[in-house]
Amino acid sequence: MTAAKTMTASWLRRGLSRVDAAIYVGVGPTKFDEMVADGRMPAPRRIDGRKIWDVRELDASFEDLPHESVMPTNSWDDR
Repeated sequence: MTAAKTMTASWLRRGLSRVDAAIYVGVGPTKFDEMVADGRMPAPRRIDGRKIWDVRELDASFEDLPHESVMPTNSWDDR
């Protein structure tokens, strides 16, 4: 499945696989694993032997991520 098809399909589902969850939040699977391990992304739910990430929990965790800091401008730089 291509990334475009995966993204289209993910909008129709509540639960996402690891790879789809990573794509959903805009990172690769390895970075996503790191974010789950350090608590920035939620732990998966279990359906039998499958790990599934809840889209709503991903959204909430994504909202909690910090925005990139913008360096304040120094008025002395303008001179």
